[in-house]
Amino acid sequence: MDSIIVHGNGPLSGQIPVSGAKNTCLKLMAAALLSDEPLTLTNVPRLSDIRTLSTLLQSHGCEVALLQDERVMVLSAREITNRKADYEIVRKLRASFNVLGPLLAREGEAIVSLPGGCAIGARKVDLHMMALETLGADIVLEEGYVHATAPKGLTGAVIEFPFVSVGATENALTAATLARGTTVIKNAAREPDTVDLAKCLTEMGAKISGAGTSEITVEGVEKLHAATHRVIPDRIELGTFMIAPAIAGGEVELLGGRRDLLETFCEKLEEAGVEIEETNHSLKVSRKNGGAKAVDVSTAPFPGFPTDLQAQFMALMCTAEGTSVLEETIFENRFMHAPELIRMGAEIDVHGGTATVTGVEGLKGAPVMATDLRASVSLILAGLAAEGETVVSRVYHLDRGYERIEEKLSAVGARIERVQGDG
Repeated sequence: MDSIIVHGNGPLSGQIPVSGAKNTCLKLMAAALLSDEPLTLTNVPRLSDIRTLSTLLQSHGCEVALLQDERVMVLSAREITNRKADYEIVRKLRASFNVLGPLLAREGEAIVSLPGGCAIGARKVDLHMMALETLGADIVLEEGYVHATAPKGLTGAVIEFPFVSVGATENALTAATLARGTTVIKNAAREPDTVDLAKCLTEMGAKISGAGTSEITVEGVEKLHAATHRVIPDRIELGTFMIAPAIAGGEVELLGGRRDLLETFCEKLEEAGVEIEETNHSLKVSRKNGGAKAVDVSTAPFPGFPTDLQAQFMALMCTAEGTSVLEETIFENRFMHAPELIRMGAEIDVHGGTATVTGVEGLKGAPVMATDLRASVSLILAGLAAEGETVVSRVYHLDRGYERIEEKLSAVGARIERVQGDG
């Protein structure tokens, strides 16, 4: 397996382009199954997760073409040839479960493998099924598959989630576009990914209002049509690279960055002493005078502090002045990066869903192991601020969510390289 080697190299300086949002793009790709006319996506990130979902969509009969250096994707599902999403693909990518709503809405049947758990928590799909049952689907669990049927089509209804679920909101949203009548989704996810999905569906002919609020209304239509849509910038990649100059010092301009995608996160960075300047086309992030200050954080659904930036923020707090408390409220088991940071000299005390981090004067490079996507990059960020060499192993996680991370960080002065491994 590949490893990434990082040498602490002082302040960073330069520009990093922010790629299209991975999580958004995956949901947009699944939505292509709703129409027999092509959906064209631009600003597509080049990531292994995108390739995995492409394979699944092709198994359903969707043609997938990549153009312009793989930045443009044309998806054409003229005919659904297979209504079953196989376990061997779904297990690799949880977002694959979001073909359930589109397949069911268009075909009246979908057989989708349960995605199972993951390294950061169980992440159940019961809310997905509840939402579709509310729209009139019959759902049976058989041998690890969700078998959903609605031979007479889906019917609009009021769906009220007991708590916010991004994936369930998006499955309900896509299914409701072709349902008869009006659907109201209450306690809906407000994430930018969900808003962008609603925007794309509207461009395809759906009638949606309220996206970005806790109540989304969908007026069902008979069919959707062709559209072209640009994927929004990846706010998690943006936040990750914002922490790079915060932890290593210097100034980095994030091209395509938008503060509205990460307002709460930006406020926490500024509280820690990091300067953020928004331009027409970018965010400039700098830490020039002294180290960061300790800041308490509690993860929450959008517009709160993103759980997908908790590991990276912990890396910053490891060298901050004072003691910070990080509370993880979204996923269990999401502090698995803490023991690896401790190997680098960090002082972290984890109790359940809370981590207390006492800043140290400096981290020391060490061999560390990545446990999941965001943990992987937190160790790389820590390596930017560590003395000596940090070797991060099992970095295949990184390729799921970060495009050319070594090139992007090298371009702003980081000493970082990927080493090919065996197997």
